[in-house]
Amino acid sequence: MTNTLDAYCVMGNPVAHSRSPWIHARFAELTGQRLSYERALVPLDGFGAFVREFAATGGRGCNVTVPFKLQAAELATSASERVRLAGAANTLVFDAQGIYADNTDGLGLVADIGRNAGVRIAGADLLLLGAGGAAAGALGSLIEQRPRRIVVVNRTHARAQALVAQHAELASLHKTELLTLEQQALETDSTQNFDIVINATASSLAGAEVPAPASVLRPGSLAYDMMYGPAAQPFLDWARSHGAQARDGLGMLVEQAAESFALWRGVRPPSAQVLAELRALLQSEAAH
Repeated sequence: MTNTLDAYCVMGNPVAHSRSPWIHARFAELTGQRLSYERALVPLDGFGAFVREFAATGGRGCNVTVPFKLQAAELATSASERVRLAGAANTLVFDAQGIYADNTDGLGLVADIGRNAGVRIAGADLLLLGAGGAAAGALGSLIEQRPRRIVVVNRTHARAQALVAQHAELASLHKTELLTLEQQALETDSTQNFDIVINATASSLAGAEVPAPASVLRPGSLAYDMMYGPAAQPFLDWARSHGAQARDGLGMLVEQAAESFALWRGVRPPSAQVLAELRALLQSEAAH
């Protein structure tokens, strides 16, 4: 009998800020699972070698954060449909068959919006700001919730068009209208307003202005920033000042982690409890 713990980690660069070890430690504690979960700072030019070494020395799986999600998808020997659509993976599973890749970001987003925020996506009009990796990881899962309409807007319009084209078949299957708008058209057409506005751009990280006019908000709309903490604050302040329900991406972080944990361990952790505990922890840290 061995006392060796099953090993997992989050790989990224940078990665010191990641809350994933705390989240997965609580999941393990609350579900009675024996495992270790660490941060791994991966050299920018050494992701593939690092993954193979971790798997070869007994690692059971890992989460992948910036800037390696595209490489994680390419490295996998098998992958979920979500990875195929997004072209990116945030969860890897290592077994005798090789490396399996999944993308739980979109699942985490829709779980947080539907379960934790109590906002119904089905039948809603939804604006997705951004067409990079974060948006790509979420779009498929959003479509599967059957909103009435999703409009994708990105500073580089061609990138938004490519993302929409990639998801056109899925949108047709779920009877969701999926289209793009030029950034300028969004800013000048006051008739374009939405039940849910999701910021998947890097504007929060960059400290840039909110990439949409206030006219996109309906009274009581959900305005959701995938970032959390101080980076999300300007977007949340903007949303509240215009009468919207503002929410940051902390719940998405916890819920996508719960999906990864369930994939690895076959057990679904109590994500709502862990989210509440993490919010309290962050508030306590901010106060000190």
